[in-house]
Amino acid sequence: MKNLQAKILFIFGIIGIVIIFGMGGFFHYIIDNANQMLLAGSNVETVYQTQLLQEKILILGAILVFCCIIILLWVYIYNTIIAPMNRLVKSAEAMSNNSSKELARIPKSKKKHNTEFDKLANVIGKMTGELKQNLADVKRQKNEIEAIFLHINDGILAFDEHGKIVQINPAAKELLNINEKNTFQEIFNREETKINMEAIMYLDNWTTSEVRMVVGEKTVNVFLAPYKDENDFGIGIIAVIQDITEHVKLDNMRKEFVADVSHELKTPITSIIGYADTLQDGDYDKETSSKFLSVISSEGHRMADLVSDLLTLSRYDTNRIKKEPTEFDLGELAKKCEEKLKIEVAKKKQEIECYVTADVPPVFADKNGIERVILNVLSNAIKYTGEGGKIKIYVGFVYNDAYIKVIDNGIGIPEADLSRIFERFYRVDKARSREMGGTGLGLSIAKEILDQNNGNINIKSEYGKGTEVVIRIPAVKKTEEKD
Repeated sequence: MKNLQAKILFIFGIIGIVIIFGMGGFFHYIIDNANQMLLAGSNVETVYQTQLLQEKILILGAILVFCCIIILLWVYIYNTIIAPMNRLVKSAEAMSNNSSKELARIPKSKKKHNTEFDKLANVIGKMTGELKQNLADVKRQKNEIEAIFLHINDGILAFDEHGKIVQINPAAKELLNINEKNTFQEIFNREETKINMEAIMYLDNWTTSEVRMVVGEKTVNVFLAPYKDENDFGIGIIAVIQDITEHVKLDNMRKEFVADVSHELKTPITSIIGYADTLQDGDYDKETSSKFLSVISSEGHRMADLVSDLLTLSRYDTNRIKKEPTEFDLGELAKKCEEKLKIEVAKKKQEIECYVTADVPPVFADKNGIERVILNVLSNAIKYTGEGGKIKIYVGFVYNDAYIKVIDNGIGIPEADLSRIFERFYRVDKARSREMGGTGLGLSIAKEILDQNNGNINIKSEYGKGTEVVIRIPAVKKTEEKD
């Protein structure tokens, strides 16, 4: 800053000289006019002395006036220019301490000619660089937030104090079936919701901030919260929308499951209690008593089967089932299951045939679980195929999977029921299924077992013509022997 001060003093010096000469010339002109008037009545000696004294006084006065002006101007310029500039430089240097190493890299030839303004420019340049870096960081963070905002699965809406949408992401448009032109009142002031925007903004501690809405076939949860300015005054509302359609479906399925279990258990319990009370109250002959006891025993076994199936499903659901994967031949297992069910086949005078291709590789899975699946599928084929019907079993290999195909010419399954046959307790013909002793959980258990063993089950059927069930299990890959 010293160079700057010297330049200012030099400029003021020039201005001062001009002022002195200007004032001297002006006063000299006035004095000359006064002296000419004095010459008319005084001698020359006295006039000359008087004139010389006047000129000295004039010069001294000009110098004093100049000094006063210089001092006043200097004080004014120092307070308005130099002092603020000093503070600015010190503040800028303090803010750019982290960039001091970069300043040391400046060549000495350039440093020699640096003025105070150059130093200030350098400091401001560094501050500008830091500001650009900060802006770049802010922009990067903004882009990250926008990317999250655009691709998040939850819907996000921001409303101003008038209820107009100021921000909306694609998920919110899809979940609520809206666009940017909709308002808060149009979206949330429905008969089933009727959300008060003012209450959320100004009484957020006293009002609910969560509401469930049904939009078409979707069910969504909406979380509402106000956003505020620096004075903690509400200026708008943020809404977060979550799709809970699947959760609602699962909850409904759970409720249906509990209701179905209760119903399935209630029926045999009622029968058991009824026949037991009848036996207890009356004196019946041996034949009648035997018949009643047979019903009680049958219903008891039915309850035991139901509880057993429920426990099996529970163990698969919680991964508590004890699995023992082994390598086995799927064709041999299919024939073994066929042998176990020969008595049921003979009772209904049905024909059953099993065909196994020679090149079926072994599979690696839980043998007991797969046996249960095959027995369940074959039992269903026998139950729902009339007397004299035909059942065919094919065991083969396709791509990387070994498969069992069971085809019958029974009553079949209506097309509308095919998509639900793996649901728990779902029956196509409930009365007939109960009469045949089914629990409604067989196919659900079969699907769980195959899922645990990386397999799958597929059912095709035509009502009144028959059903085709295909079970596929990954086969063990053969290793090529090297010569």
